[in-house]
Amino acid sequence: MLMSTLVAGLVLGGTYALVAMGLTIQYGIARTMNLAYGEVTIAGAFAAYLIYNVLGVSPILGLTIIAPIGFAFGWIVYGLLLRPLVARSKNTAALEINSILATFGLLFVVQGVMLVIFGGNYTSYNFMNYGVDVLGTRVAANRLLALFLAVTVGGGLYLVLTRTRWGTALRAVAVNPAAAPLVGIDANRAARFAFALGGGLAASGGVAISMYQTFTASSGVEFTMKALIVVIMGGVGNLAGAILAGLLLGLAETFVATYISPGLTIASVYLIFLAVLLWRPQGLFGKVSR
Repeated sequence: MLMSTLVAGLVLGGTYALVAMGLTIQYGIARTMNLAYGEVTIAGAFAAYLIYNVLGVSPILGLTIIAPIGFAFGWIVYGLLLRPLVARSKNTAALEINSILATFGLLFVVQGVMLVIFGGNYTSYNFMNYGVDVLGTRVAANRLLALFLAVTVGGGLYLVLTRTRWGTALRAVAVNPAAAPLVGIDANRAARFAFALGGGLAASGGVAISMYQTFTASSGVEFTMKALIVVIMGGVGNLAGAILAGLLLGLAETFVATYISPGLTIASVYLIFLAVLLWRPQGLFGKVSR
């Protein structure tokens, strides 16, 4: 039972980490807080559902279509909705407030469209729903695949952002967007690319979630809140922090649900979140601003 709980917690935490990485990139580099982030995640889940049930295409192959669509959606939203806000905001605080208000409205637009198309009922599909023996315990194959997907996409992106010149340029914008143009970096283009990249990651997270969880058109808020908690716990803009905080959150939820009570999972999440805010308000892996 301990091993199965541990694996289930890693799967859930890996998915949280994958979803939260996109939000921390959007907030850390583009300086925009996207409250419609969870809706993009759920839209990715519904896209995987349609591709599998209508076209008979595996969600993994569907990911090669869904992730670029999520990227394109983020690129368009930033250009049409957020870029004008960036241009007229006098400072970072004003931009954060304006982006929160704008994406709050976008949340209801995306959610309303999904409610019209798919209704308000819970949705799921049967994909690789059979047991696989892992270290003496049976684990659903779709959960293992979701964990593999989260590790591959999240780990690959982390290496790209930390080991390549392109990733260094993006991180330079995150550290000091005003100074980045002095070394030839187009900060506006980097911010738009980062926001679009976050959209692609949100859609990818939706594909992973759809393989082993039920979801509804109105459950995006839950994933936005979980991703926001992971981002704050890990430290805003800290990719490694988002990964570790996501795993910690998934393990905490699963162990509380298994050994204490499923009704206390949300309470345990917010208890950990409050403890981190009181102990390290900059996040577990964030640095203190001076």
